[in-house]
Amino acid sequence: MVFSSVIFLFFFLPAVYIMYCLCSDIRMKNALLIMASLFFYAFGEPVYVILMTGSILTNYAMARLIAGYQKRARIFLCMAVVFNLGLLVFFKYAALIIQTIRGLSVGQSSCPEIALPIGISFYTFQALSYCVDVYRDRGLVQKNVWKLMLYISFFPQLIAGPIVKYHDIEKQLSDRAVTIGDTAVGIRRFICGLGKKLLIANSMAYIVDTLYTTQINMALTAWVSAVCYIFQIYFDFSGYSDMAIGLGRMFGFTFQENFQYPYVSTGIREFWRRWHISLSTWFKEYLYIPLGGNRKGKVRTTLNKLVVFMATGIWHGADWTFLLWGLFHGLFITLEDHGLVPFKNRISAHIYTMFVIICGFVIFRADTIGQAVHIFGAMFTGFHMEVVEMMILAKLLTPWNVACAIVAAVLSTPVSCWLKQTIKNEAVYYTASLVLLAVCIMELASGSYNPFIYFRF
Repeated sequence: MVFSSVIFLFFFLPAVYIMYCLCSDIRMKNALLIMASLFFYAFGEPVYVILMTGSILTNYAMARLIAGYQKRARIFLCMAVVFNLGLLVFFKYAALIIQTIRGLSVGQSSCPEIALPIGISFYTFQALSYCVDVYRDRGLVQKNVWKLMLYISFFPQLIAGPIVKYHDIEKQLSDRAVTIGDTAVGIRRFICGLGKKLLIANSMAYIVDTLYTTQINMALTAWVSAVCYIFQIYFDFSGYSDMAIGLGRMFGFTFQENFQYPYVSTGIREFWRRWHISLSTWFKEYLYIPLGGNRKGKVRTTLNKLVVFMATGIWHGADWTFLLWGLFHGLFITLEDHGLVPFKNRISAHIYTMFVIICGFVIFRADTIGQAVHIFGAMFTGFHMEVVEMMILAKLLTPWNVACAIVAAVLSTPVSCWLKQTIKNEAVYYTASLVLLAVCIMELASGSYNPFIYFRF
């Protein structure tokens, strides 16, 4: 079950919200949300509910041991880290490791198929943050296992983020209230995210996925696919984050923002302060700072940043392309740190940043490193015309898709902030939200292209 589906919009969400409003106290509300979250996950991954529940119970026990035995707290924390990372390594990276070993060996060995539980990267990182937070402040230990289960399994952020750190939400698990205003704001935010996903991201995805199934040889085709993909991934990621934030608000939870117009950045360092904020801050708090941060000299700082970006890349998927994408960004941040990026004025710095971002996402989207190299070759050397590719482009670049690309470019800027300052009448925004919801419903009813890109996470 995904947010951008008929089942979720017309059955699951209304039923859960109505029952939530009928619950009289916080314990009943929490119990309802736990049952709803487990059902939500089991709808698509029935077997792996057991895995997630086992992970929750194990982390609950580890945190109690960390808090209860001060002298051995570090040992228990290490056990928790090994357990959680072990889950990721087995389910997410085992196949990649085996395939790599096979590629280095002369003989051929079979590679077992290991299904990837949806959302395992998200809920595992949340479980890790909980154990680390308890280690740092033992007063945060959650003695009520049901509250911990709600924190990790809460359906708005379960399969697509954002990554919610335990210390940011700890108080809300025990004390929260839902007002009519919160509900209205939450619904409006959810509709905004739904529109991003269904109308913009899906339109761009159709172009990109179609082109990637063909042999891209022309520079025009390669650049169209690259530009469309940066819009697809941004409006898909930020769309799901908006929906999660909106849903959380409807149930009394406040999640931190996950995207802050990353495409207006004038440097890769700034880009990562604006892009997938919950992930970048997670790695900063739980990896970069423990490694020493910037406290141990320039060489060690550079090494720490490269390790973080390598981890950031591989977190996104079990493929060498993701690792390369992370190191690619780490390289440019290193260059910026050492003053080796010559672009000083805002326009040239922005052009440089977008060029790096586009090239980076070519690597991210490619199925193999070889495909990424081929597309780069087409981008910078394919200055010719091919009839087949031109026909495919002409078919894909419909007025609707072109309009969506233009809207995507506009909405990638803080135009909404300007609108809020210009138009003060809230009725305008609620009317626009209702119109947008109607358009989204029609889009769903038409059975248009609606991919879910988080299967690899």
